[in-house]
Amino acid sequence: MAEITYLGHACVRLRGRDGIVLIDPFDRSVGLDIGRPTAHIVAVTNRAPDHNNVAVVKPLKESLFIADGPGEYEVQNILLRGVRTAHSDGEGGKQGHNTVYVVHLDDVVFCHLGDLGHKLTAGQLDEIGNVDVVFAPVGNGQWALKLDQLDDVLSEIQPKLVIPLYNNQPQQSLEQAHLEPLEKFTHHMGLKEWQVQDKLNVSVSSLPRDDEETQIVVLQPTSA
Repeated sequence: MAEITYLGHACVRLRGRDGIVLIDPFDRSVGLDIGRPTAHIVAVTNRAPDHNNVAVVKPLKESLFIADGPGEYEVQNILLRGVRTAHSDGEGGKQGHNTVYVVHLDDVVFCHLGDLGHKLTAGQLDEIGNVDVVFAPVGNGQWALKLDQLDDVLSEIQPKLVIPLYNNQPQQSLEQAHLEPLEKFTHHMGLKEWQVQDKLNVSVSSLPRDDEETQIVVLQPTSA
């Protein structure tokens, strides 16, 4: 069973039996204090300071393994795949590249979209493959996807769970973070009621079945 913690902004921590994966640690320019999270592996979707504050992460072994781009990685029986995408156009010519990460942990497949800013190509979807849980940034279209674009991407990936990454803290700057408030996402998705959880434990048996609708789970940022 894997434990999911949302640290804030675009940062999530996945803890499984074989180790801990931290994705997109941010710096204090975001307005939040991430503290000193521990991990065996850090994955960086892009090299902006609000996604690439690797120095703040405390390694649980002698050294921290850092995945910072496309490719296949295997560390302590944890499999990661980085898929090259972009912030705005598919070639990354306008605002640079972004890496979507797929993480296999405790038989559950996680996908972090990073600052994906465009619809996925058939080749990118093939690289991503089958996914159980998607971490989806609630963007304003400047760096991350607009909500209608996010709809299209989620319908193509077809995850069983979606966990939004959002900006709902008064000390966090919307203009800096490029993330919209949670209510924009929930309204767009037609959610009238939801329960905010501190953490989430997921396993193959706890996931929705293939014939069930995708579920949305909202987590409380621990750095807020």
